[in-house]
Order: sequence, then C-alpha cells, then structure tokens
Amino acid sequence: MVDHLPPSAENLCNRLDLETLISDLASRFINLSPGEVDRQIESTLRLVCEFLGIDVAVVLQRTASAPDVLMATHAYPAREDPARARALQEHYRWSAQQLLAGRTIALASLDDPPPETAVDVEVARLAGIKSSLCLPFSVGGAPVGALVFNTVQTERDWPEVLVKRLRVLAQVFADALARKRADEALRKTEPHCLVGVSIDITERKRDEDALRVSQVRLAQGADLAGLGFYEVDLAGQSVYVDDRFRALVGLPPDREAGLQPLEFWMAHLHPDDRQRVMDVREQLHAGNVEKPTIEYRYCHPTHGTIWLLHTSRVTVREPAGRATKNVGVIRDITTRKQAEESLRQSYAEIEKLKDRLQAESDYLKAEIRVARANSELAGESAAIQKVLRLVEQVAPTGSSVLVRGETGSGKELVAQAIHRLSPRGNRLMVKVNCAALPSGLVDNELFGREKGAFTGALTRQAGRFEVADGSTLFLDEIGELSLDLQAKLLRVLESGEFERLGSSRTIKVDARLVAATNRDLSEAIKQGRFREDLYYRLNVFPIRMPSLRDRREDIPLLVWTFLDEFCLRMGKKITQIPRQAMEALQRHSWPGNVRELRNQIERAVILTTGDTLRLPTLDDATPATASPQTLADAEREHILRALERAGWHVKGSTGAATQLGLPPGTLYGRMRRLGIPLHPPTANGS
Repeated sequence: MVDHLPPSAENLCNRLDLETLISDLASRFINLSPGEVDRQIESTLRLVCEFLGIDVAVVLQRTASAPDVLMATHAYPAREDPARARALQEHYRWSAQQLLAGRTIALASLDDPPPETAVDVEVARLAGIKSSLCLPFSVGGAPVGALVFNTVQTERDWPEVLVKRLRVLAQVFADALARKRADEALRKTEPHCLVGVSIDITERKRDEDALRVSQVRLAQGADLAGLGFYEVDLAGQSVYVDDRFRALVGLPPDREAGLQPLEFWMAHLHPDDRQRVMDVREQLHAGNVEKPTIEYRYCHPTHGTIWLLHTSRVTVREPAGRATKNVGVIRDITTRKQAEESLRQSYAEIEKLKDRLQAESDYLKAEIRVARANSELAGESAAIQKVLRLVEQVAPTGSSVLVRGETGSGKELVAQAIHRLSPRGNRLMVKVNCAALPSGLVDNELFGREKGAFTGALTRQAGRFEVADGSTLFLDEIGELSLDLQAKLLRVLESGEFERLGSSRTIKVDARLVAATNRDLSEAIKQGRFREDLYYRLNVFPIRMPSLRDRREDIPLLVWTFLDEFCLRMGKKITQIPRQAMEALQRHSWPGNVRELRNQIERAVILTTGDTLRLPTLDDATPATASPQTLADAEREHILRALERAGWHVKGSTGAATQLGLPPGTLYGRMRRLGIPLHPPTANGS
C-alpha cells in the first residue's frame, strides 16, 4: 500500500472504513435480545462519534404519554439531567415538527439560518452547538423518533454519502427499538392469558406488525449495505445463511441435496488465502480473538475470483472459552480492491514518469547552460527576445544607446551584451554608476585629473573615457548627472574630445557610449534637470528593458540560472524546486525586478539544507516601507494599483481613470509613456 495517499485516495479509504463500520454495527443488532438493545445502542453511538469525531449523539423517541414530544432516551455522552434535556427539546419546535414529518435536518453552520429556524438555531447556539444532523426514523411508515448528531468543538459538513450511511444506522435503531417494545408488550399480556381474562390485544398486534415491518427494514438495510449474514451453531451442527450470503458465495438453493454452506464456502476459498482464513477462524473459535475482520479472495462459481470482507463474532461460548455459536457478515469488496490496485499502478506510473521528467529536466538544464554560456541575458519571453534582437542590430554599429528600465531590471546586462557582440568586444567594458559617486567626484571620475588639480590630488589619474578608448563606456543612472557635467558629456559625444581637470591639453578618444536610466528623461527635460540636446544625442537607439512582471515566463529560467550560480559558489547541491514555490515566484510583483529575484534565490540557497530549495516568505524579503526611487516609479506604481483595484478597466464609473480623477485619454497617454500594458499580465507573463 502507498504510505501517503492523495486527497481523493484518502476520501476513498475513509469511505470504505465508514462502510465497514456501519456494516459491522448493523450486524450486531441481528438476533439481538430485547434486553441488550439499550446497551448496544449506547455502545454504537459511542463508536460512531469516536470514528467520525462527533461530540454528541442522541436518540429521540415518541412516547405514548407525549406523542407530540420527542424525548431523549439514549445519548453519548450520557445526559446528566433528563429533565433538562426535555426542557431544551421543547424549545426546538420547528425542528420537532420537521422530524415528526419525516424530514432530515442537516446544518453545517448556525450562521445565517433561514428565518423559520431562527428560534431553534438561537437555542442551539446558546447550548454551544456548532453543527447538527437530525435523521428521523419510522416504523410502519409513521415517524417514531430521530437520531441526532451535534458538534460543539468545530463546525463540520454533512456530505450526502455520510448522511445515507447514518440514515441506515438510524433505521437499524428504529427496528431494534420496535422489537424491544413488541417484546415488552407481549410480556405484559401473557399473564392475563393464563387466567383466561379477555383483554384487548390491538396494541399487541400493532407491535407485532411493527416488528415484522422492522425485520423487513432491517433486511433492507443489510441489503443496502451489501451484507450477507450467516449463523453457525457448532453444538447443534447447524448453519443458517440468508439469501444475500448465498448470492455472494454462489451457493445453490437448499433444494439441491448434498450441499452444506460451510463446506461449500471453504471449498471455494482461494488457494493462496485459504490457510490464512482458516487460521483466523480457529483463533475465533478458540477465544483468542473477539471480532476478527479479514479480507480474502474467493473463487465464485460463476463470477470468477472476487474479494470478500468478512467480519464475525462469537455469540455463545463454553465455560472453557471455546465458541459454540458465532455469527458473521460478508461483503463483496471486489470493486474497492480493483480501485486500490488501479491506484497502486497509477502511483507506480507516476514514479516512473517522475524519474523520466527528472532525467529530462537535468538534460534540459544542461542544454540551457550550454545555450547561455556565451550570453549574459537569460530569457525566452517575447519581451526579452525583442530586446535581444535590438541588441544584435545595434551592437555592430558605433551608435550611442540609451537603455531605459526599472531599477534591477538588468540594464547593465544589455550594455554588456551590446559590448560583447560589437567589434570592441575583445576589450574591457568600462562602467560608471553616476548615482553612486558624489557630485564633486563625477567630473574627476569621467575625465581624469592632473597632479595638484585640487587639494588631495597627489597623483595624475586617467579618466574613464581614456580607459574606454577603443572600447565601450557604460554610464549607469545617467539622469543623476549635473547640468555642468551633461554639457561636458555632450561635447565628448559630438567631438570625442575633453580635457583633464587641471590641464588645458585636449585628449581625443574613441569610446562608444551606452547609457542607462530608470528615470523619465523627457519629464526631467520639462523640469530643466536634463539637457534636451544631450537626450537626443544619447537616444540614437533606445532600448527599453522590460520589468520582471512583464516577462514572468522567464522567471523559471532565471531561477535555475541563479540557483546553479549560488550552489557552485556555496558548495551545495540543490536539484529540486517545489512547484508551489515556483508558482509563488511567478505570482510575486518583484518591485526590485531581476536583482530582487537574484537576492531572493541567494537567500533561499543559504537557508536550504537538503536537495529541495527552501523558499522564504516573499513578503519578508520586501521592505514594508519600500517606495519607488523616482517620481515616475511612484506614478507607475500608483496607476498599477488603481488598475488592479478596477480589474484593469480604465473607463466607467468604477474604472481606474475615475479613481485617479483623470480623463480616460490622459490615463491612456500616461500608461503608454510609463510602459504600462493595456491588459494585465497572465500567470506566465504573456
């Protein structure tokens, strides 16, 4: 058997266990003496409650003195105050009417009850009841009582399959109680018959009729459960079997001479299971086991090999302890066994497919590593493929390139790809982060200085433009440059000439410029913070790097790329990523884009101790007070939140434009300028 079953398999097993329990409990009432009915009902209530995790079970009955009131006669746990139980019952007027009319009541929760049940529900709530199931039972077609189950700890559902099984149990109780009442009525009338007194036996006849109906219904309940009943009297050497038992084992009618049910059954036991069944039977008769249940194969004369579930119990024992009479029931469980076998085969196939998929995954990961060995950018989405095509087109030229994109989206990788594919690719690409340098040092960093140019300039230093002569200079966050430096940069771009600080000698260089920014430079031009002529000189070939949320289908590839990198660095071997973890990564908004994803994977690798990646909570990795770095970022995030609240509807009374207080046309224009799509990205980023 499989150690861990999926939810559907667990439901199947629980249902089969319930079927077995109800069948066993129903069999206990067959041939049960009237004096044992009350004890057996209370024992059955306890077993059912423990099996199903139900807190309270009560049997209610009508009495001759109060036919319109249902009195509690049996309960689990035992009620401490019967008078109080009756007082509470009188408050459930609607429920009593429904049960006396033969209607089932199933309440999974007491919240928002129908108006007609308000009083009953309020009383139940005061009594601490969370959920309730009330099953009426009848004798001779007339409702005579009900079986009630209540939970007081937690709410629970009452699925139809459970209700059907418990309804069978309720009817078994009804039949047993009817037999008990008939027996009591018979005992009351017998003394009068002995002295020849003429009495009215109408009530007795009614009870006898009810008893016959109860026996019929009990037989119907056993038939509904698919049970075949037998009784073996070892002392009297007699065997009784019912019609269902005969049908299950293929036993011909009694008319055919020479056929003994016990010998016939033993003769058709499957050879591989016969000894095991005989051993259990011997232990039962010897008194070593009380109520064994066994599953075995049986060679049916016409149906071939079937599976039987067999439960038996000793009813009479000798003083020495050996059985003289026992009863039992059997049920055909072939369908269940076939389902279990199919389930085992499915799991075997799943394991085989899992191994195959793992092998294919390892192969594909190796292929991916080979494919990207000479590429800095990883991704297969339409957005990143468009960027790669632009890179391939502009790389062979010497034109300036302006890369725009959000922080952490990979703008530097685009610059590296342009440099690598250009004729200058054999030289080192020089990088300057304009936002990371103090404003007073940017001039010195870009253009160099002479010794003594300013206090502390003890040596001559070549600027980055000189270092990048014949190569590529990458200026990150170029929007942070001051207007004075922007003018010098424009001169270099136009003439290729500049002077070091503290020198009047003109230096001529051949450096290709690739700039990047996360700012809206057109807005900065309007505000006078960026030179318009420099913008057009830089924006010869613009490339927009998409954010990670616009290329979600690339996340799995990026995750494996970063995972391989950090595993190699940290000496770990992580070969599996849970599907739920990958889906969570693809759903995350990633305000920090690829850089945030990379840091998250690095953190996950540090926390992981086995071969399966342990992903920390994504909310923990994102600062609660994090805010966009620029006004454009803030505007973009504000518009995105409005679109999400409006279900990505721009127009209408509840649209994003109305929420933001903008005309729809204005909002569409800002969305185009900020690179916001008109439709929400799907789970795979498309």
